[in-house]
Amino acid sequence: MSVNEKIVSDLVANGVNFVTTVPCKQLAGVIEAIDANESIYHIPSNKEDEGMGLCAGAFMGGKRPAIIMQNTAIGVTINTLVTLTQYYRMPLPMIISYRGELGEPVACQVEMAVHTKALLNQLLIPTYHFHKEDDVNELDAILKHSFMCNKPVAILTDATFWKGY
Repeated sequence: MSVNEKIVSDLVANGVNFVTTVPCKQLAGVIEAIDANESIYHIPSNKEDEGMGLCAGAFMGGKRPAIIMQNTAIGVTINTLVTLTQYYRMPLPMIISYRGELGEPVACQVEMAVHTKALLNQLLIPTYHFHKEDDVNELDAILKHSFMCNKPVAILTDATFWKGY
C-alpha cells in the first residue's frame, strides 16, 4: 500500500468523512487519493483558514473533518485555531506538508519553517513530524487521539517523507 493509500485508509478507518485540501505539490498524491475515495466528501479550499471554517461547519453538522495543507499558512490560521477549533473543542487532524527544510528550492518557504513548530507548540497543539515513510504507521493512533480528546493535531510531513521536492 502506498503512503497516500495508507493515509486515506486510516482517515476512513477513523470515520473521517469530510476533508478539505489546499493545493500543494507535495500533497498532490494524497489529495488525488482523497478525491477518488467515495467515503470522503472532499471540498478544495483556496486558503487554510477558509478550510478550517469549512471543517468547523462540517463538524457542527455531525461530520468528522480533516484538513490537508501547507505549513506556510500556519500564521494565517492562528485565530481560527484558537477561537474556533480549540474553543469549541473540535478534533481536527491537520496533515501538513512541512516546507522549508533542507533541500527546499523556494527561499520564502524557509522562513515559515523556522516558526511552524514553535507556533504549534505555543498553541498547545500536539505535533508529530513524519520524516520517513514508515512514520505513516503512527497516523492511526494520532487520529484516534485527536477524536478521543477533541483537539486538533498537526502531522508535519517533510520532503524526505514525500521522497523529495
